[in-house]
Order: sequence, then structure tokens, then C-alpha cells
Amino acid sequence: MGHDFDELYAAHFTSVTTQLYAYLGDRQEAQDVTQEAFCRALVRWKDICAYDDPVAWVRRVAWNLATSHFRRLKVAAAFRRRHREEHVDAPSADRVALFAALRTLPPQPRQAVVLHYLADQSVADIAQSMRVSTGTVKSWLHRARTALAGQLSAPNAEEVRNA
Repeated sequence: MGHDFDELYAAHFTSVTTQLYAYLGDRQEAQDVTQEAFCRALVRWKDICAYDDPVAWVRRVAWNLATSHFRRLKVAAAFRRRHREEHVDAPSADRVALFAALRTLPPQPRQAVVLHYLADQSVADIAQSMRVSTGTVKSWLHRARTALAGQLSAPNAEEVRNA
């Protein structure tokens, strides 16, 4: 016995949507899922129209789509939890001053300072990774320390008294 798609759609769209609305809690999503299920039925209508209960096929597809929707939401929520924006305290004035001072150094000496003092790498390791001699790294570090010391020196006595 063949069924007419338009009649099936008209007779069952609302009831399937209502069931999925109760399940999903979102009317628009329930309508979208139901519509998608009926679209899939239409594409296969030659086979589905011969079923004893073609709406059962549509309902099953709609419920599967709704379940997939919930899975996607769960995965998205887990992703958002893992990648939640972290609120951290503002950097201290010392850190801001250090970073500003580091930016005044030429790129290679700055890299050497960062690798040596922040990444705890040895002079030999830095020389190897930057493909320069250890003497060059030592020279960069010495000049960088001198430059940074001038910029980051302790406040003078007048500033301490006024603080």
C-alpha cells in the first residue's frame, strides 16, 4: 500500500514536532529536526511509501537527529569548559617594567636573556639552539644585564621617601 508524502507530512508534522519539543525543550530546534527527518523521507520516498507505517520511520529519524543534537551540545559544552577564558590578576608593576625593558633589547640578546633566565637554559644550550658561540651568548647576556639594570634599578632615595 502506497502512502502520499504530502498527506503524511500534513497529518504528522505537528505531532512529531510536539514530541521533540517536549524532549529538546526548544521549539525551533524541534521543528528543524522534524523538517530534516521529513526531507530525508522525501529523498527515499519510493522505498518508505511502501512501509506499513512510514511515519514510524520519520519519527525514528527525527529522534535520532534529536539525540545527535544533544550529543553535539554536550561536546560543545565540554569544549567550552576546557577552553573557558581564565581570569587572572593583572601583571604586577615589576612584571610590566621587566617586559617593557626586555622589549628595548635587540632580538637576539633578548632571546638569550629569556632562554637563560626564564627558561633556565645553559649558555651552551642557548649557543647551540641559536647557532652562535658561547662567547657570543655570554657577551649578549652581559650587555643585556647592564642595559636592564639601568632601566630596572631600585628607586632612588627621593622616590622611596615619597612612597
